[in-house]
Amino acid sequence: MARAVERNWSGAISGLVVTRYGFEADCDQIEIACASHPVPDRAGLAAAGRIVEIAGQAGPDDLLLVLISGGGSALLTLPADGLTLEDKQAVNGALLNSGAPIEAMNCIRKHLSKIKGGRLAAASGGAPVHTMVISDVVGDDLSTIASGPTVPDPTTYADARAYVERYHIELPAASIRILEDEADETPKPGGPVFDRARTTIIAAPSASIEAAAASARAAGYNVISLGDRIEGEAREVGREHARMALKAAAGTIILSGGELTVTLDKRGRGGPNAEYALALAEALGGERPVFALAADTDGIDGSEDNAGAIVEPDTLVRAGRMGMNPARYLRDHNSYDFFAELDDLVMTGPTQTNVNDFRAILVAG
Repeated sequence: MARAVERNWSGAISGLVVTRYGFEADCDQIEIACASHPVPDRAGLAAAGRIVEIAGQAGPDDLLLVLISGGGSALLTLPADGLTLEDKQAVNGALLNSGAPIEAMNCIRKHLSKIKGGRLAAASGGAPVHTMVISDVVGDDLSTIASGPTVPDPTTYADARAYVERYHIELPAASIRILEDEADETPKPGGPVFDRARTTIIAAPSASIEAAAASARAAGYNVISLGDRIEGEAREVGREHARMALKAAAGTIILSGGELTVTLDKRGRGGPNAEYALALAEALGGERPVFALAADTDGIDGSEDNAGAIVEPDTLVRAGRMGMNPARYLRDHNSYDFFAELDDLVMTGPTQTNVNDFRAILVAG
């Protein structure tokens, strides 16, 4: 995004962009900083602090252009007063393991931050703020994407506490105190800070599903599109989609997007796309010739180095020959190792975009 701005901007430009390690692009005028994702680190903390400083230095004759895509919640780490980086790392770890939906996680993050939930827009020194967004969330909710640093936050401290209780999230004591204190609420819709702010979504998950559907139809397949808003536990959605595939006519492609979750009850390797694929394969049982792909469009499935995994008609047969029990791997949330043994992980590396998950199931016969 930063490189595209440089190539298309005719005037003077300067600034800072923070991205995940290994995801940087070459830029001449815009500084690129790298930080950790999904668990924040000190590099992200330093970058977020500098971004707030840059925003504060922008005056009425400047334009503050903010480029947002998925991952911003972890990369823009600026803890609320009274919190340390270690506290925020513990918060992120608890959220990632909770199975809570992204809107719940980001509500909590916003109320423990000095940059999220509209606070970056509030920090602007009077410059108009134009935010350009690549959406990676179900429904393209601007207040959820990267925890909405430049848009109004409709959620409250009370909402954050309710999410903590509902999903049994164990937060550090300092975080609980801040959520209970309610000393500094996030900027709300209608606030004057947003009179000079506007936001444009430049890419969204729905576009990837629509493009895939058009391509499949052009190739002569029957398409069942479930849309880009599928949520839920990865294994349960995988089983549900397997039932659909077993009933579908030959020559059908089932497409879906959205954001699935994995609720961890023990240690294992594998993100939501790989777990979805493993649950799908197990539920299919090898009864029909089905091929499937489940991957995150940014090239990273959860916290692993794969984008996702593929399923083939002989997946269970090959696993059986190697003495692997799919049910045990699924029980242990160990989908990464299962597909690694089969050489069926999808390894794309950084794709430099992020429009959420993409899943395709081809019923061949």
